Amino acid sequence: MSRVTLTHDGRVALVELRDPPANFFDRDKLAAIADAGEQASAEGARAIVLASEGKHFCAGASLAPTGSVDGDSASDPRAAAAAVYEQAVRIFRLDLPVVAAVQGAAVGGGLGLACAADFRVAGPTTRFEANFARLGFHCGFALSVSLPRIVGESAAARMLLTGLRVNAEEALAIGLADRLADAGEERTVALALAADLAAAAPLAVQSMRRTLRAGLLSGIEAALEHELDEQERLWQTEDAALGITASLERRAPVFLGR
Repeated sequence: MSRVTLTHDGRVALVELRDPPANFFDRDKLAAIADAGEQASAEGARAIVLASEGKHFCAGASLAPTGSVDGDSASDPRAAAAAVYEQAVRIFRLDLPVVAAVQGAAVGGGLGLACAADFRVAGPTTRFEANFARLGFHCGFALSVSLPRIVGESAAARMLLTGLRVNAEEALAIGLADRLADAGEERTVALALAADLAAAAPLAVQSMRRTLRAGLLSGIEAALEHELDEQERLWQTEDAALGITASLERRAPVFLGR
């Protein structure tokens, strides 16, 4: 069974990541999401719901011992991360508006994936978390530009610099969530919002969306390159080794500042 599927509900396309429970991503999964989004546009869809099967939306990337976002390429973590981020750019640049149905964890790169969407629906179990500072390295997935754009500079800094965990109600208050859903209804509410988008004039929607996202898209590749530079530098530190090990062992890290 494919780990990413594409189905249609009228003019709304459902792109689903199907690797539960955590729905970790790698380069191939992100490429499949981008492929599905591009195919949806070619097949006449007018909006996309990005959803995941199981308990969590996306708990980010599986961490290699080096901190690389792709354990299959731990010998060259920068190249592995660059390959992942190349696919992230494709997701940001999809033609159609995207609504993310976020249940459970949207953590690290999973938060980045949620922030690549135009809108986010959250439920009682949802938690948004930029956990990079608690792992000991720089944020990625262009969160340095996408998150401040969504929630503002102060709220983004608080999330990024502390690793703050944000629940659905808090996310709604700061603009990270656009709608709240009852337990298990995140996808239903996301599909309803996508149907509203699909009912509007498609040329006008796409035109205004390009205008609204122009600043974001112009900065994505430069942001990813800078994030990758900083990640590569910080992956070599003792703090990163401590943070990643502590995360894998499910305990609190004690950082040394070196």
